[in-house]
Amino acid sequence: MNMNDFPNAPQNWSIEATEEKAENLGITMKKDHWSVVQALQEYFSKNDSINRRELTDALEEKFHNNGGLKKLYQLLPGGPVAQGCVIAGIQPPAGSIDQSFGSVV
Repeated sequence: MNMNDFPNAPQNWSIEATEEKAENLGITMKKDHWSVVQALQEYFSKNDSINRRELTDALEEKFHNNGGLKKLYQLLPGGPVAQGCVIAGIQPPAGSIDQSFGSVV
């Protein structure tokens, strides 16, 4: 992995910081995790208004052939949107993090 692999990364985002955030959340970054980071960064770069439900649907569609949301929850047990956005250096959309519903981020 190098910065060229992340053309849509937010300003001041780094691979090292991402690995540290993931480690603090109990996640060891592997190829599939990096694919989610790339997908989230790309989605946010192309959409001005982010809706949690639409983002979840977009992730489901993008990763459908690799197991869809079930696989994404295996990679990011705190939620592919909530945990994924934090790891990707993106502010999670409203309603993504709600401790009463089990979000762990």
